[in-house]
Amino acid sequence: MPAAAAVEMVHTMSLVHDDLPCMDDDDLRRGKPTCHVVYGEPIAVLTGDALLSLSFHHMARFDSYPPDIDADKHPARVVRAIGELARCIGSEGLVAGQVVDLEMTGSTETVPLERLEYIHLHKTAALLEASVVIGAILGGGSDEQIESLRMYARSIGLLFQVVDDILDVTKSSEELGKTAGKDLASDKTTYPKLLGLEKSREFAEKLLSDAREQLSGFDQETAAPLLHLANYIAYRQN
Repeated sequence: MPAAAAVEMVHTMSLVHDDLPCMDDDDLRRGKPTCHVVYGEPIAVLTGDALLSLSFHHMARFDSYPPDIDADKHPARVVRAIGELARCIGSEGLVAGQVVDLEMTGSTETVPLERLEYIHLHKTAALLEASVVIGAILGGGSDEQIESLRMYARSIGLLFQVVDDILDVTKSSEELGKTAGKDLASDKTTYPKLLGLEKSREFAEKLLSDAREQLSGFDQETAAPLLHLANYIAYRQN
């Protein structure tokens, strides 16, 4: 559906831009050379710009929605969903997280846990939040259901980052499909660096429990795919 495709476009944009030398400076993504390595920095920047524009163009096309979500009958849902995506990836979301992340990288100042959580709630969790909340909006969920799913998404977003930080220091580049140990080499603040490996694993379990709790108000069949996603994020190996 258009909203899912739009979120994928934005996600791809964020990866292309995140890998740029002026950002995280990564040469490897999913086992392949990154976009700027293959095509050069200017094309990588423009690729991200094009994907961002295309995502909103795609979501705004009412004629591309399936019959079970009739955009002509529910235009307010579509407009609200578009606003949600814009908020989650802009100065209140992904961009804010990246700005603070860049400010902290290489800093001699010890990054407090609250600041690290701010970075990842905005940089990582925001797009997962958009994915979940947009689906709830378009599906006609109540405000209470939407907010429960928002908190679920924030929990799994932080969970994804904690697990990512753990894998970065426990797995090889071949196992991860990206450069392992890069955060350590660049002196980037991570959960294992602040909490230690064992406490980071305990925090991951708490976030998984929090995510499950947010799904307790939904029937089992409805919640099953989201529960599976949370478990996958918690126990993934790459």
